[in-house]
Amino acid sequence: MVRFRDRRDAGQRLGQVLAQDGLPHPVVLAIPRGGVPIAVRIAAALGCPWDVVVVRKLAVPWNPELGFGAVAVDGTTIENRQFLDRTGLTASQVERIRAEALREAERRDRLYRAGRPSPDLTGRSVVLTDDGLASGYTVLAAVEWVKKAGPLQVIVATPVASDSAAALVELAADRLAALYVSDARNFAVADFYTDFAQLTDEGVLTFLEAGPSRLCTVREGVSG
Repeated sequence: MVRFRDRRDAGQRLGQVLAQDGLPHPVVLAIPRGGVPIAVRIAAALGCPWDVVVVRKLAVPWNPELGFGAVAVDGTTIENRQFLDRTGLTASQVERIRAEALREAERRDRLYRAGRPSPDLTGRSVVLTDDGLASGYTVLAAVEWVKKAGPLQVIVATPVASDSAAALVELAADRLAALYVSDARNFAVADFYTDFAQLTDEGVLTFLEAGPSRLCTVREGVSG
């Protein structure tokens, strides 16, 4: 099984792959928090700017790790209807979960962006990245958000993805760049990393405040 030392290692490997493609007018967008260290290394390899796009998982109340969709900061929502129907959640429960997730997405966007406008993606090769794709629905919401901005193309880049997530993303994005696609029955992104320490809001802000000229020198801030 492929294993990465940490997110920096994974991002560097992805960057080496994408740098061979000669993407026109690239920009990298990270899904925070885990996608940020990945984006930093990819952007360094491509010599381009990077930013964040905030998306939140829609989780079932009895298992926060189990998601039935995702919502982007502008309200763009993607749902796994087949799975959602099996949960027995009512429409009002789903809307409450969505509203709570959207509020958290808006909070994080205000914190990370601090009044800074979203990047202009018109005519750009947008590389969307996260530290791994389990269900794929979080990145699907991000893809739909990006498409509204008129990009040249949307590439989803990730160190590892489940085979089901890869199939979904390949249909939605122009390209999926995954270093490893797993058919594991009990897929978990953390299993593919030696160090999978969780990034904090403060760690994300450290990366953002450093700017693109210091992409390779910022230390990754993690919670204890």
